[in-house]
Amino acid sequence: MSYLDNIKIVLVETSHTGNMGSAARAMKTMGLTNLCLVNPIIKPDSQSISLAAGASDIIKQAQIFSSLEAAVADCSLVIGTSARARSLQWPNLTPKECGDKIIAEACRHAQVALVFGRERVGLTNDELQKCHFHVSIPANPDYSSLNLAMSVQVLSYEIRMSLLSAQEASIKLDEKDINEVHYPKDEDIERFYQHLEQTLLHTGFINPHHPGQIMGRLRRLFTRARIEQQELNILRGILTSIDKKQ
Repeated sequence: MSYLDNIKIVLVETSHTGNMGSAARAMKTMGLTNLCLVNPIIKPDSQSISLAAGASDIIKQAQIFSSLEAAVADCSLVIGTSARARSLQWPNLTPKECGDKIIAEACRHAQVALVFGRERVGLTNDELQKCHFHVSIPANPDYSSLNLAMSVQVLSYEIRMSLLSAQEASIKLDEKDINEVHYPKDEDIERFYQHLEQTLLHTGFINPHHPGQIMGRLRRLFTRARIEQQELNILRGILTSIDKKQ
C-alpha cells in the first residue's frame, strides 16, 4: 500500500463535471487515486469520463458525500485551499509546505484531506474553519485565476515531489516513532467543539446570540496548537468536570 492511498482530494459543490474529470486526470498523473465529491451540483457524467482520459477509474470510484464534515470525518489532517485573505487569519502554508505536511502525516498511516472549493467562490469561511491549515498558490497577482483542475495539479505535484524527496533521501521511519504521536480524527475534533460551545453557553462565557465570534477564535487557537489525541481527552475531561458542577 502506498502512502498516497492515505490522501483524499475533496471537491466541494463542483458545478462542472468536466472539472471533475480534469481534476481526476491531474490526480492520477501524480499517483493520487482517492477522489471525494461533496454535494456536486451535477453528478459525474460522460463529459467527466471523457476529460478524465485515462483516469476514468478515479471518477467511477469517486465517493460522494452530503457534507464536508462527512467527507473528512476520518481524517486527522485537513488542509483547505484559499485564494484570498480572510478576516480571521489562519495557519497558512505554501504549496511546498502543504506537500511536506501531507506526506509526513500520510506516513503515519493517517487519513489526510486536501479540500478544494467551488469554481467561482471557493470554500466558505465556515468550511475553512474546519481545516487545520490553509494553502494558497502564489499566482500572478495581476491575473491569479487558476481553474479547479490547475489548482489540483499544482498541489498534487507538490505532494508527489515531497514523497519523492523523502524516498530519494532514504528516510527510514521507525514504526515506534511514527506511532508515538496520535492526532484525533476530524469527527472527534468536531465533537469537542460542540461540547466546548455547550459548556461555555451553560457557564455564560459566550453570548448565546453570537456564539460564533468566540468559537471562531477558539477554533483558530486549537488549530494552531494542533492538539494530540491525549490532549483532546484531557480537554474533554475538563469540560465534563465543569458540566458536573452545573
